[in-house]
Amino acid sequence: MGRRNGTQRLLVWLSCGALIVLASVLTAKADIYRYIDEEGVMHFTNVPTSSAYEYQVFIHERPKADDTYTSDKFDHLISNASKDFGVAFPLLKAIIKAESNFNPRAVSKKGAKGLMQIMPQNFELLDIEDPYDPSQNIMAGARYFKQLYDRFNGKLALTLAAYNAGPDAVERYQDIPPFQETENYVKKVLEYYQKFKNL
Repeated sequence: MGRRNGTQRLLVWLSCGALIVLASVLTAKADIYRYIDEEGVMHFTNVPTSSAYEYQVFIHERPKADDTYTSDKFDHLISNASKDFGVAFPLLKAIIKAESNFNPRAVSKKGAKGLMQIMPQNFELLDIEDPYDPSQNIMAGARYFKQLYDRFNGKLALTLAAYNAGPDAVERYQDIPPFQETENYVKKVLEYYQKFKNL
């Protein structure tokens, strides 16, 4: 009996060690929980399912990597738009990152489309025939941003707020509108802008 218990404990510790090694090698997808059954045997799971046991977090999911994912796939188009409209390359890239995360097929809940999330009511004004065409979308977005930038006398934060919430809202408040989404958007774009300037 004593030998059996000793063997059982050894197997548990070997399983535990293997789990730790595996967790250190693989990228964790979720927290790993541990529970001990009535016989004192330890079990591990990433999906606690039974209320019969008291689960303890054994390994925490690794925090997500810093949100600096970028893509150079559209850099040549961003560069062209930057030159045509006098908008800094890293700024345009930061807007695209914040708007669509470089997904040319992105569609927002409000119906904005493409890399720079252009609203349908602006398609004709900005000469967009296909909002999902990266070249058309980036050119149109850069052109619209430049119009807003001039309208708000080169004040970058106000221009970004206008790009997100609309110029009328910015003019009504004479500041960044007190909308959580817009405040977060301006902050996010400025952070990406700094990162892309330093790449």
